[in-house]
This record gives sequence, structure tokens and C-alpha cells, in this order.
Amino acid sequence: MTTPKTKPIWRTFLTPGWVLAAVFALAFSWFAITWLSPWQLGKDHDIKERNEQIEKAFEGEAVDAEKLLASGDFDEWTRVTMSGRYLPDDELLLRLRPVEGAPAFQSLVPFQLDSGQTILVNRGWVPAAEGGTTVPPIDRAPAESVSLLGMIRLSDTTSMDPVDDQGYTMVQTVNTTQASSLTGTDMVAPYVQLLADQPGVLNPIPLPVLDRGNHLSYGLQWIAFGIMAPAGLAYFIYSEIRERRRYAAEQQEMAALTASRSTTAETPSAPDAAGAASTAGTASMPTSSPARARYGHSRSNPWATKPDDERF
Repeated sequence: MTTPKTKPIWRTFLTPGWVLAAVFALAFSWFAITWLSPWQLGKDHDIKERNEQIEKAFEGEAVDAEKLLASGDFDEWTRVTMSGRYLPDDELLLRLRPVEGAPAFQSLVPFQLDSGQTILVNRGWVPAAEGGTTVPPIDRAPAESVSLLGMIRLSDTTSMDPVDDQGYTMVQTVNTTQASSLTGTDMVAPYVQLLADQPGVLNPIPLPVLDRGNHLSYGLQWIAFGIMAPAGLAYFIYSEIRERRRYAAEQQEMAALTASRSTTAETPSAPDAAGAASTAGTASMPTSSPARARYGHSRSNPWATKPDDERF
């Protein structure tokens, strides 16, 4: 019996199915490790840093705002005290910025320090009326000199076109450069978010919950998924190679056994009863061995029934 000609195993994996599986696994791994994981880990880092700054702000004494601005070295969420007066005629409203999940308007009023510098103050929020689009009555900021306690917040880096509606100039971001242009008042870069029980405060903006959330675990999970994708592909490749080699070895053993029986059957013997039995036995002996299903008898395997030159 002629040994069937085999093709290299690596050619098995040049089919569209295997190629697409490899491309998908590698692309997913790259995307998970280089983009999704750093995205979640970066959010965890930012939240952790913010929480540390808030905790630090309440552990020590509040800093004088004028000295802090003069130094030019300040961190967000630093607790500051300042004295001066509001400029209530230059009030702006921050819209489309929900508070605690409810539609709200936030009051932004310039505050002139005793030093002459002007800083923007977020006085807090009021719930929107009539479906979240109507400005309710808002208490005017006091015009007399006051002392305030608040927290330094960094200005938004982007801005959108303002809207004049219901007697107010409304903005969608707290951008001090835009606020300076709208009010005609030169203001410093950061702004101050008032704490509770301060003169002119409305409903104070809630401080963030000091909770890191699940961003760290999500980041580690994306790294794990990025490793598992190519590892899974490698396992399936290994399993396919092992199965094909096992099947080829079994077929070679069957071919050798068939050849051995054929040689025994061709040996001449005496024409007696034993010879007749031998001839009968030879006639009943199969000339080739059927292909064994690679996955057992419970599943159909068309590949195993193909001719040898197609399977190898």
C-alpha cells in the first residue's frame, strides 16, 4: 500500500477561518492592552489623586487666597479663605450641568479681592423649574464686603457659545477666560467653589464621594483579556496540531497492519482443509482499513471520510 503524501501542517492554518481568528485575537489584545486598560487605570489614578487632595484640604488650615494666587503654585481642591465683595451685576448662569441627577442652574459671580484681583465664584445651584428649562428666582449676591471659605477649582479648558435667555447670560462650561470676556472683568485662572454656610451661597455643590470605584479592577481585567486572547488562539492551534498528528499516526499504524495481513495472505500453502480455511480467511480479510473518526462515533466528521490526498 502506498503511503499517502502529506502536506506541511502549517498550511492547515492558511485557511480564511484561521487567518481571521488570528487577526481578531491580535487586534483585540492590542486594543485592550494599549487603550482600554490605560483608560481605566488613568481614571483610577485621577480619582485617587483627587481624593487625596480633598482629604489633605480638610486636614489642615485653609490658605489665604491672595497669597496662594501670588505664589502661582496651587492644587485643585485646596481650601482657601478670601475677603472682598461680589460683583452681582456680572452674574452668569451655568446651564445643562445637572446636580445630583436633577436639572439645575449654577450661579457664577465675579468676586473682587481686597488686593484688587478678581476671581470667579461658584455660589452653588438652584433646581430648574417647569421641566428643567426655566430659571427659578435666584437670590442676589450681597454687595457688601464679606469673607468667604471655598475650594480652588481649575477652569474648564473648553468653552461653548453663550446664550442670552430669561434675562441671564448662560454658559455651558466654567471657563474663566470666557467669563472674563463676557463680563469685561479680568479674572485669574482658577475659580472658587463655595462651601456651605457662606455669605451669598445657594445650595452648595456637593463634594465628590471619596470612593475609587471599579476602575482599577476594570483596568486589570482588560490586561487579562488582552493576554487571554492570543493565549486561547495558541491553545486551539496546539490542539489542532496534536489531533492531526494523532490521527496521522493511527492511519499509519492501520496501513502497516493491513500490509502485514496482505503479506501473510500471499504465502503459498498446501491445498487441504486448512488451506481452504486460509483462502476463505483471506477472502474475508479487508484490503484497507477505514478512517477512524477524529472525534469519536457520536459526531459526523466529513474530513475523516475524504481521500488521503485531500486530508493530508
